[in-house]
Amino acid sequence: MKKSLQEDSSLQESVNINTISQKRKTITSSAVKENLMKGVFFLTALTSIVAVALICIFLFANGVPAMAEIGVFKFLLGTEWRPLNDVYGIFNMIIGSIFVTAGAIIIGVPIGILCSVFMANYCPKRIYNFLKSAINLMAGVPSIVYGFFGLVVIVPVMQNLFGGSGKSMLTASILLGIMILPTIVNVSEAAIRAVPSSYYEGALALGATHERSVFFAVLPAAKSGIMAGIILGTGRAIGETMAVIMVAGNQPVIPGSLFAGVRTLTANIVLEMGYATDLHREALIATAVTLFVFILIINMTFSLIRRRAD
Repeated sequence: MKKSLQEDSSLQESVNINTISQKRKTITSSAVKENLMKGVFFLTALTSIVAVALICIFLFANGVPAMAEIGVFKFLLGTEWRPLNDVYGIFNMIIGSIFVTAGAIIIGVPIGILCSVFMANYCPKRIYNFLKSAINLMAGVPSIVYGFFGLVVIVPVMQNLFGGSGKSMLTASILLGIMILPTIVNVSEAAIRAVPSSYYEGALALGATHERSVFFAVLPAAKSGIMAGIILGTGRAIGETMAVIMVAGNQPVIPGSLFAGVRTLTANIVLEMGYATDLHREALIATAVTLFVFILIINMTFSLIRRRAD
C-alpha cells in the first residue's frame, strides 16, 4: 500500500515538473517572440526616421549653400527668375503656391467636411457602399489623370466662361480642391464616427433637433480629427505637381487676378530640373528647401490652432 502511494506521489511530481517545464518553455518562447516583434517595430520606426533625416540632410546640404551664394533675401524676395542670367528669385512662385493652396482649401474643405457629415449621419445604407467606394477610388487616381481631366474638361469650361486660355490660378485651385476631397472626407468621417453616441443622444435628450445635434455636439467633439484631415489635405495641395503644371499656365509672375496664369514652387522644380546644371540646379534644390520649410510652418500652425481649440 505504501509503495503504491509512493509511486502515485512520484508520478504526480513528475507530471507537475513536466507541466512546469512546458509552461516555462511556453513563456520563454512567447517572450522571445515578443522581443523579436519589438525589434521589428523599432527597426521599422527607425527606418522612417532615418529616411526623413536623409532627405533633410540632402536638401539642406545642397540648398543652403546655393541660398548663401545667391543671397537669402535676394533668393526668397526676388521677383525675377532668369537662370540664363544667373538671376534666381522665387517670391512670385511662393505667392503662387500660397494662392493656389488657399483656393484649394476654400473649395475643398467645406465640401469635404459636409460630405463626411452626410456619410456619417445622413447617407442611406443602400448608397453608402457605392459612395464610399467612389471616394476611395478618387484617392487612388494618379495625379496625371487628374491633370488630364482638368486640361480636357475644366480648362475649356473656364475658357468659355471667362475667356483667355483657361489655364489659371482659379483652374488649378478647383482641380486641387477636387484632389484633396478623398483625404478630407475619409479622415473627417472616421473622426465623426469615433465620437461616442452619448454626445448625439444627449443633445437629442435636451431637445435639440437632428441637425443641431450633429453640427453643435458631434462636430465640435470631432474637431481634432477634422483638423488632421485638413492638414493632410493642405499638404497634398501644396505638394501637388503634375496636375498643377497642366492647368496653371506656369507663368513665373505674381497673378493679377484669379484668371491669370501662375507657377508654383513644385512646378518650377519639375519644369527645369531635367536640364539644370551647376548653380541653376542648386537653386532648384534650394526651392525644394523653401517648400519643405513652408510645409513645416503650415503643419506647426495648424497644430497650434488645434491645441488652442482643444
